[in-house]
Amino acid sequence: MNHLFHDVVFFILAAVVVVCSILTVTTKRILRAATCLLFVLFATAGIYFQLDYSFLGAVQLTIYAGGIIILFVFSILLTTPSGDRARKLKNSRMAAGLIAALAGAAVCIFLTLTHTFAPSRLSGGELPMKVVGNALMGTGKYQYLLPFEAITVLLLACIVGGIVIARKR
Repeated sequence: MNHLFHDVVFFILAAVVVVCSILTVTTKRILRAATCLLFVLFATAGIYFQLDYSFLGAVQLTIYAGGIIILFVFSILLTTPSGDRARKLKNSRMAAGLIAALAGAAVCIFLTLTHTFAPSRLSGGELPMKVVGNALMGTGKYQYLLPFEAITVLLLACIVGGIVIARKR
């Protein structure tokens, strides 16, 4: 019974991810697209929590669903006039997007079907927090302090750019 419940929850979350992803790229209102993206990120965090990746799920909720979507919404509200709608795509661009999406789906399906998923080298499923913290904030090989700082500078530049654009209006 417990296994059936986990399967049902997974398929519901997967359906939310698929439907909201499609709505994100097909809606004509940009604020509605950001809201659908928020639901995609929530459902992805739910899948992470279901897989017992609590740290990854918490990062998904706080950084992406909490921070990045708020940044997107503020940028949208500061830079677009109210009621702004996306223009209708030309047929050639629609066909190019459809071909790219089908090619991406084919690559994903091929890799999923041909890859042998080996069991994890971790017995508990998750790394200890100390190891994750040292990897994120270390300066040695295979540590991520420099990319972390580069992303913070990029986000700061986006915020300043949004403010400059909003002040010109």
